[in-house]
Amino acid sequence: MIRVRFAPSPTGYLHIGGARTALFNWLYARRHGGTFVLRIEDTDTERSSWDMVAGIVGGLRWLGIDWDEGPDTGGPHAPYFQSERIELYRAAAQRLVDAGCAYYCYCSPELLQQKRQAAEASGGGWVYDRACCALPPEEIARLEASGAPRAVRFKVPPGETAFDDLVHGTISFANANVEDFVVLRSDRQPTYHLSVVADDIEMQITHVVRGDDHISNTPKQILLYEAFQTTPPLFAHVPLIMGPDKKRLSKRHGATSVIEYERLGYLPEAMVNFLALLGWSPGTDQELFTQGDLIHAFALEGISGGNAVFNPDKLDWFNQQHIMRLSVEDLSTRLEPLLREHRLWHHDFVGARREWLHRMIDLLKPRVKRLPQFVEEARPFLTDEIGFDEAAVRKHLAKAALAAPFERLRAAFDTAEPFTAGVLEAALRTLAESEHVPPAALIQATRVAVTGRAVSPGLFEVLELLGRERVARRMANAPLAVANRDTG
Repeated sequence: MIRVRFAPSPTGYLHIGGARTALFNWLYARRHGGTFVLRIEDTDTERSSWDMVAGIVGGLRWLGIDWDEGPDTGGPHAPYFQSERIELYRAAAQRLVDAGCAYYCYCSPELLQQKRQAAEASGGGWVYDRACCALPPEEIARLEASGAPRAVRFKVPPGETAFDDLVHGTISFANANVEDFVVLRSDRQPTYHLSVVADDIEMQITHVVRGDDHISNTPKQILLYEAFQTTPPLFAHVPLIMGPDKKRLSKRHGATSVIEYERLGYLPEAMVNFLALLGWSPGTDQELFTQGDLIHAFALEGISGGNAVFNPDKLDWFNQQHIMRLSVEDLSTRLEPLLREHRLWHHDFVGARREWLHRMIDLLKPRVKRLPQFVEEARPFLTDEIGFDEAAVRKHLAKAALAAPFERLRAAFDTAEPFTAGVLEAALRTLAESEHVPPAALIQATRVAVTGRAVSPGLFEVLELLGRERVARRMANAPLAVANRDTG
């Protein structure tokens, strides 16, 4: 049975890299009928916060990532907060000491800092010199009797540590380059290496899928697995995510919190699709995936060894594609909160005007990349308080030669029957021909008159959706019509 885990530290909101790691683990578990565990690594109490835990959980849920075991769902290996598992780590550290795989270190932080500075001053690097490993029994007894603070250091054996990474192949480290690392601090708090290994053993994790930045941690953790006489899980280190400038993704590249992308109007389906393809390939040219498609196609063998580039334009493309895939009913439900927020929602959109709302959404869908764009695109349809783009007025409406044809077009629209896109287009083109006016000139003038803008969906579909009364009123009140009456 495959068991994987996502183990974030609640020192910040769920960022893009963490979300991608969680997604890969989740897809792998779901593909193989395995178990996905959520574990909160909150031993860094000074930097951890409950708000951040809520932010991480909220981000995962928005993406549609659920877990089989975790803080709120429970499970056979509870608790799933590391802060509630401290005694387990202390017992694990003691087992290492008892087995001769670790030893007590009484060196103070000040002494270690002095040694480090001395090594650096002489131009060399510094690793722990195993001073406490060689302490005679009587000195240890004296220090213990005096209650001297002590950490626990792992005793790195000689030789080499190697593992077969499922992405990168065989990776090996010379143990001589790995210092005797601390597993339990002098305040009896565990370090990351001890807590993560103890938890992965106890929770029976079979595969560890995580970022490339953890590769350097892996030899220490494999040594711990061996000291605990446990077979290590299989490791798959996935490429880091870079910004368009090929530097590690950070705040300078824009939003990095998953929840921020929700606020910006991205669909979770699009974000999942986009994240899955950051460093993974299905082995085909397919780009658009549903969640079910991804579960069916995902394999660790498809993960690339090279870094992935976060391309905001590509994310916008995915979002637009997934917006187009939504049913109009689903999309209207997602848009309702935004329209309410901007006071553009009408109570009869759930009743008599529901079908009209759906027609408007269908008309606008191809034009938007993110949900908030719907609000601006829909404004001319949902309110009569439209603002005129001055540049558009100057370019398309402020033309004396159009005044008379525009008035006659308004009259033609008043009598057009039925008031549909095809009839309205025929009326405009017939009038343009008889007036010797380019149809495009009348189309643009009418567009600006009824929407206030130079750009919109197809004019005649817009006119039909607005309806005869609103079109007549807006054309009558347009700057060109008003100016013509004033001049007359």
